[in-house]
Amino acid sequence: MIEIRDISKSFGEQHVLKQVSAVFESGKTNLVIGISGSGKTVLMKIMTGLITPDAGKVFFNDRDYYDLSRSEQKLLRREIGMLFQGSALFDSLTVEENVMLPLNMFSNDTQKERLDRVNFCLDRVNLAGANKKYPGELSGGMKKRVGIARAIVLNPRYLFCDEPNSGLDPRTSIVIDDLIIEITKEYNMTTIINTHDMNSVMEIGEKIVFLYKGVKDWEGNKDEILQAKDENLNSFIFASDFLRDARDALKEKKGLL
Repeated sequence: MIEIRDISKSFGEQHVLKQVSAVFESGKTNLVIGISGSGKTVLMKIMTGLITPDAGKVFFNDRDYYDLSRSEQKLLRREIGMLFQGSALFDSLTVEENVMLPLNMFSNDTQKERLDRVNFCLDRVNLAGANKKYPGELSGGMKKRVGIARAIVLNPRYLFCDEPNSGLDPRTSIVIDDLIIEITKEYNMTTIINTHDMNSVMEIGEKIVFLYKGVKDWEGNKDEILQAKDENLNSFIFASDFLRDARDALKEKKGLL
């Protein structure tokens, strides 16, 4: 579980986050949604220790990250996996070498044990045998799966995903969503996902936090979001391609288009 309490952050005169509080549960896919500039990325960077908040607390279970010593923070970061928006693979390294990077940095395992772990993770994301390929030889979806393998190679308790479906076609996005939710439940991780993708929201949004102008404007789940009375949230979701396409498909079925 991760709990944030009264997180605030400003850059000069710009108030990016204003007393945001939420609880993100273990074994669930927790989504943070909102338009560009709503504070999603800054919030994720605060939770992962990349940006220090002006005020507020971030608890990893009962540990307040910003009250820990530098060495304790480093130990905690070993429990965190990160899937970056652009996969962030090193083009000069093979798939195997990319996935092994966290093990080389943080693990005391033997080379054989590291390789066994890499192979296990690649098999888990359906990329067994892709060890010697380079990122340039992979499709966008395959790169994302390599990114997931690298994110889970240290068996993290917490997984952060920044726009995991960015740049992917709808079919591949479903594959990535399914993989993330399967791994979340399999390892009982606390998974937090920043996304604009309403398809993901409606498929895997077990807990949803909607940010609007740096404030937590609504929270709920995928079964509640379409019945929400929040004007800002409705403006966001009904402007999405997902719901616009669904609405047009319904009109077409009724002979209105």
